[in-house]
Amino acid sequence: MEKRINIQITEPQAYKAMFGLEGYLQTAQITKAHKNLIKIRASQINGCAYCIDMHTQEARKAGETEQRIYLLNAWKETDLFTEEEKIILALTEQITLIHAQGVTDAVYQQAEKAFGKNYLAQLIMAIVTINAWNRIAISTQLEPGK
Repeated sequence: MEKRINIQITEPQAYKAMFGLEGYLQTAQITKAHKNLIKIRASQINGCAYCIDMHTQEARKAGETEQRIYLLNAWKETDLFTEEEKIILALTEQITLIHAQGVTDAVYQQAEKAFGKNYLAQLIMAIVTINAWNRIAISTQLEPGK
């Protein structure tokens, strides 16, 4: 693979701003399990090997099971995920693939009903943040395990 820029070195203020979002998410109410599902699923959709590698390792360390990680891309076809997790995964997919149909009223309303406005706002910020990280990692060709 061609060596590309390291934005953290070339434009450290940009990375500082991204880490600001991460800092905010560390103080948010979102559970670690929910954050891990969001990060892995968005990274799968975006095809970000670097982030899939990083976040599946983090999820395992936090107690996530191998089976749930393996089946995450087929979450609609299994009962391994709770109803709340399924709502989060649906929201993650719609925001990540926003160009396809936006976020439907049905998914938005389910999420708001299940989580309330504050938790929903935090979920949206978590989804937007991992999508930004995926785009940085893919465009600069960050390699897994490095």
